[in-house]
Amino acid sequence: MATAPQALLFDVQGTVTDFYSQVVATVDRVAAGRLPGTDWTTLVGNWHELYLTGAVKQPGVSVREVYLRTLDQVLDDLGIDIFSAQDREELADGWQHQVPWPDVVPGLHRLKSRYTIATLTNMDVARVVRLSKQGGLPWDAIFSTEMAGVFKPDPAAYRMASRYLQLAPEQLMMVACHKYDLRSAAELGFRTAFVARPLERGPGGEVDVAYEPEFDINAADLLELAGQLNC
Repeated sequence: MATAPQALLFDVQGTVTDFYSQVVATVDRVAAGRLPGTDWTTLVGNWHELYLTGAVKQPGVSVREVYLRTLDQVLDDLGIDIFSAQDREELADGWQHQVPWPDVVPGLHRLKSRYTIATLTNMDVARVVRLSKQGGLPWDAIFSTEMAGVFKPDPAAYRMASRYLQLAPEQLMMVACHKYDLRSAAELGFRTAFVARPLERGPGGEVDVAYEPEFDINAADLLELAGQLNC
Protein backbone atom coordinates (compact mmCIF):
# COMPACT_ATOMS: atom_id res chain seq x y z
CA MET A 1 0.00 0.00 0.00
CA ALA A 2 1.73 3.16 -1.25
CA THR A 3 0.23 5.73 1.13
CA ALA A 4 -2.15 5.40 4.06
CA PRO A 5 -5.81 6.34 3.57
CA GLN A 6 -7.30 9.28 5.44
CA ALA A 7 -10.62 7.69 6.33
CA LEU A 8 -11.99 4.21 6.84
CA LEU A 9 -15.54 3.25 5.85
CA PHE A 10 -17.04 0.22 7.57
CA ASP A 11 -19.70 -2.19 6.52
CA VAL A 12 -21.74 -2.81 9.68
CA GLN A 13 -23.92 -5.91 9.53
CA GLY A 14 -21.63 -8.92 9.73
CA THR A 15 -18.38 -6.94 9.69
CA VAL A 16 -18.90 -4.87 12.84
CA THR A 17 -21.86 -6.63 14.42
CA ASP A 18 -23.01 -10.17 15.07
CA PHE A 19 -26.50 -10.27 13.61
CA TYR A 20 -26.88 -14.02 13.29
CA SER A 21 -27.03 -15.11 16.91
CA GLN A 22 -29.33 -12.22 17.80
CA VAL A 23 -31.83 -12.93 15.01
CA VAL A 24 -31.85 -16.67 15.77
CA ALA A 25 -32.64 -15.81 19.40
CA THR A 26 -35.46 -13.50 18.29
CA VAL A 27 -37.02 -16.17 16.09
CA ASP A 28 -36.79 -18.70 18.92
CA ARG A 29 -38.44 -16.27 21.34
CA VAL A 30 -41.27 -15.30 18.98
CA ALA A 31 -41.89 -18.95 18.07
CA ALA A 32 -42.51 -19.55 21.79
CA GLY A 33 -42.19 -23.32 21.57
CA ARG A 34 -44.26 -23.75 18.44
CA LEU A 35 -42.78 -26.25 15.98
CA PRO A 36 -40.46 -27.77 18.62
CA GLY A 37 -37.20 -29.08 17.24
CA THR A 38 -37.19 -26.72 14.26
CA ASP A 39 -33.73 -25.58 13.20
CA TRP A 40 -34.19 -21.81 13.16
CA THR A 41 -30.62 -21.35 11.94
CA THR A 42 -31.74 -22.57 8.52
CA LEU A 43 -34.51 -19.98 8.45
CA VAL A 44 -32.15 -17.15 9.41
CA GLY A 45 -29.49 -18.26 6.94
CA ASN A 46 -31.99 -18.38 4.08
CA TRP A 47 -33.47 -15.08 5.19
CA HIS A 48 -30.09 -13.39 5.09
CA GLU A 49 -29.41 -14.70 1.59
CA LEU A 50 -32.78 -13.44 0.35
CA TYR A 51 -32.21 -10.10 2.07
CA LEU A 52 -28.94 -9.59 0.19
CA THR A 53 -30.63 -10.37 -3.13
CA GLY A 54 -33.74 -8.38 -2.32
CA ALA A 55 -31.77 -5.33 -1.24
CA VAL A 56 -30.01 -5.17 -4.58
CA LYS A 57 -33.20 -5.61 -6.59
CA GLN A 58 -35.33 -3.05 -4.78
CA PRO A 59 -33.60 0.34 -4.63
CA GLY A 60 -35.62 2.96 -2.83
CA VAL A 61 -37.42 0.41 -0.64
CA SER A 62 -36.68 0.70 3.09
CA VAL A 63 -34.44 -1.91 4.66
CA ARG A 64 -37.21 -2.92 7.05
CA GLU A 65 -39.56 -3.51 4.13
CA VAL A 66 -36.93 -5.70 2.48
CA TYR A 67 -36.71 -7.74 5.69
CA LEU A 68 -40.49 -8.19 5.74
CA ARG A 69 -40.80 -9.13 2.09
CA THR A 70 -37.95 -11.61 2.21
CA LEU A 71 -39.27 -13.10 5.46
CA ASP A 72 -42.60 -13.87 3.78
CA GLN A 73 -40.75 -15.59 0.96
CA VAL A 74 -38.46 -17.69 3.15
CA LEU A 75 -41.34 -18.79 5.38
CA ASP A 76 -43.30 -19.83 2.31
CA ASP A 77 -40.27 -21.69 0.93
CA LEU A 78 -39.85 -23.59 4.22
CA GLY A 79 -43.57 -24.23 4.64
CA ILE A 80 -43.71 -22.47 8.01
CA ASP A 81 -47.07 -20.86 8.73
CA ILE A 82 -47.11 -20.34 12.51
CA PHE A 83 -46.24 -16.64 12.49
CA SER A 84 -48.95 -13.99 12.47
CA ALA A 85 -48.57 -10.58 10.83
CA GLN A 86 -47.64 -9.13 14.23
CA ASP A 87 -45.09 -11.92 14.76
CA ARG A 88 -43.52 -11.12 11.40
CA GLU A 89 -43.22 -7.45 12.30
CA GLU A 90 -41.44 -8.48 15.50
CA LEU A 91 -39.15 -10.83 13.62
CA ALA A 92 -38.20 -8.09 11.16
CA ASP A 93 -37.36 -5.81 14.07
CA GLY A 94 -35.05 -8.51 15.40
CA TRP A 95 -32.39 -7.36 12.94
CA GLN A 96 -31.88 -4.16 14.91
CA HIS A 97 -30.77 -6.10 17.99
CA GLN A 98 -27.18 -6.65 16.96
CA VAL A 99 -24.06 -6.62 19.13
CA PRO A 100 -20.48 -5.73 18.19
CA TRP A 101 -17.94 -8.51 17.84
CA PRO A 102 -15.54 -8.53 20.84
CA ASP A 103 -12.68 -6.92 18.90
CA VAL A 104 -14.75 -4.07 17.48
CA VAL A 105 -14.91 -1.43 20.22
CA PRO A 106 -11.20 -1.56 21.15
CA GLY A 107 -10.28 -1.87 17.47
CA LEU A 108 -12.33 1.17 16.46
CA HIS A 109 -10.84 3.28 19.24
CA ARG A 110 -7.34 2.44 18.06
CA LEU A 111 -8.22 3.19 14.43
CA LYS A 112 -9.96 6.43 15.41
CA SER A 113 -6.74 7.68 16.98
CA ARG A 114 -5.27 8.04 13.49
CA TYR A 115 -8.12 7.92 10.97
CA THR A 116 -11.61 9.25 10.43
CA ILE A 117 -13.92 6.27 10.89
CA ALA A 118 -17.44 6.08 9.50
CA THR A 119 -20.06 3.57 8.52
CA LEU A 120 -21.11 2.81 4.96
CA THR A 121 -23.96 0.39 5.41
CA ASN A 122 -27.20 -0.76 3.84
CA MET A 123 -28.88 -0.44 7.23
CA ASP A 124 -31.02 2.64 7.73
CA VAL A 125 -29.58 5.60 9.64
CA ALA A 126 -31.89 5.34 12.65
CA ARG A 127 -31.05 1.68 13.15
CA VAL A 128 -27.31 2.31 12.93
CA VAL A 129 -27.57 5.18 15.43
CA ARG A 130 -29.43 2.97 17.90
CA LEU A 131 -27.11 -0.01 17.73
CA SER A 132 -24.04 2.26 17.80
CA LYS A 133 -25.22 3.96 20.98
CA GLN A 134 -26.09 0.62 22.54
CA GLY A 135 -22.77 -0.93 21.54
CA GLY A 136 -20.52 2.06 22.26
CA LEU A 137 -19.30 2.40 18.67
CA PRO A 138 -17.27 5.65 18.37
CA TRP A 139 -18.00 6.68 14.78
CA ASP A 140 -16.96 10.09 13.49
CA ALA A 141 -19.82 9.91 10.97
CA ILE A 142 -22.63 7.61 9.91
CA PHE A 143 -23.29 7.06 6.23
CA SER A 144 -26.07 4.81 5.03
CA THR A 145 -27.02 3.89 1.49
CA GLU A 146 -30.44 5.21 2.51
CA MET A 147 -28.88 8.67 2.05
CA ALA A 148 -28.15 7.87 -1.60
CA GLY A 149 -31.42 6.06 -2.31
CA VAL A 150 -29.63 2.88 -3.35
CA PHE A 151 -28.12 -0.26 -1.83
CA LYS A 152 -24.53 -1.42 -1.97
CA PRO A 153 -22.92 -2.45 -4.24
CA ASP A 154 -24.40 0.38 -6.30
CA PRO A 155 -21.52 2.79 -7.11
CA ALA A 156 -23.64 5.73 -5.97
CA ALA A 157 -23.32 4.55 -2.37
CA TYR A 158 -19.52 4.76 -2.35
CA ARG A 159 -19.50 8.03 -4.25
CA MET A 160 -21.89 9.51 -1.71
CA ALA A 161 -19.52 8.84 1.18
CA SER A 162 -16.59 10.19 -0.81
CA ARG A 163 -18.53 13.36 -1.57
CA TYR A 164 -19.61 13.98 2.02
CA LEU A 165 -16.11 13.44 3.39
CA GLN A 166 -14.60 15.56 0.59
CA LEU A 167 -12.00 12.89 -0.02
CA ALA A 168 -10.95 11.25 -3.26
CA PRO A 169 -11.62 7.50 -3.58
CA GLU A 170 -7.93 6.68 -3.17
CA GLN A 171 -7.98 8.48 0.20
CA LEU A 172 -10.68 6.13 1.48
CA MET A 173 -10.52 2.51 2.59
CA MET A 174 -13.56 0.26 2.59
CA VAL A 175 -13.53 -2.29 5.44
CA ALA A 176 -15.81 -5.30 5.12
CA CYS A 177 -16.12 -9.05 5.54
CA HIS A 178 -18.07 -9.24 2.26
CA LYS A 179 -15.88 -9.46 -0.80
CA TYR A 180 -18.49 -8.11 -3.22
CA ASP A 181 -18.54 -4.89 -1.15
CA LEU A 182 -14.77 -4.51 -1.33
CA ARG A 183 -14.59 -5.31 -5.02
CA SER A 184 -17.26 -2.76 -5.86
CA ALA A 185 -15.41 -0.09 -3.86
CA ALA A 186 -12.11 -1.04 -5.47
CA GLU A 187 -13.56 -0.53 -8.94
CA LEU A 188 -14.02 3.13 -8.01
CA GLY A 189 -10.47 3.49 -6.71
CA PHE A 190 -11.05 2.86 -2.98
CA ARG A 191 -8.48 1.03 -0.88
CA THR A 192 -9.81 -2.21 0.59
CA ALA A 193 -9.45 -4.15 3.85
CA PHE A 194 -10.94 -7.61 4.20
CA VAL A 195 -11.86 -8.66 7.75
CA ALA A 196 -12.60 -12.36 8.16
CA ARG A 197 -15.73 -13.18 10.18
CA PRO A 198 -15.93 -16.99 10.32
CA LEU A 199 -18.92 -16.89 12.69
CA GLU A 200 -20.94 -14.41 10.65
CA ARG A 201 -23.51 -17.12 9.92
CA GLY A 202 -23.09 -18.99 13.17
CA PRO A 203 -21.07 -22.09 14.04
CA GLY A 204 -20.78 -24.29 11.00
CA GLY A 205 -22.15 -21.64 8.66
CA GLU A 206 -20.59 -21.36 5.22
CA VAL A 207 -18.55 -18.16 5.06
CA ASP A 208 -15.78 -17.17 2.65
CA VAL A 209 -12.87 -16.17 4.91
CA ALA A 210 -10.00 -16.79 2.49
CA TYR A 211 -7.48 -13.95 2.23
CA GLU A 212 -7.10 -12.48 -1.24
CA PRO A 213 -4.06 -10.65 -2.67
CA GLU A 214 -6.38 -8.26 -4.51
CA PHE A 215 -7.22 -6.53 -1.22
CA ASP A 216 -4.79 -4.01 0.27
CA ILE A 217 -5.15 -5.58 3.71
CA ASN A 218 -6.40 -8.92 4.98
CA ALA A 219 -7.01 -9.17 8.73
CA ALA A 220 -8.52 -11.54 11.26
CA ASP A 221 -10.28 -8.73 13.13
CA LEU A 222 -10.21 -4.96 13.73
CA LEU A 223 -7.39 -5.18 16.25
CA GLU A 224 -5.18 -6.81 13.63
CA LEU A 225 -6.34 -4.22 11.10
CA ALA A 226 -5.30 -1.46 13.54
CA GLY A 227 -1.89 -3.06 13.89
CA GLN A 228 -1.40 -3.25 10.13
CA LEU A 229 -2.38 0.42 9.86
CA ASN A 230 0.12 1.34 12.61
CA CYS A 231 -2.48 2.37 15.18
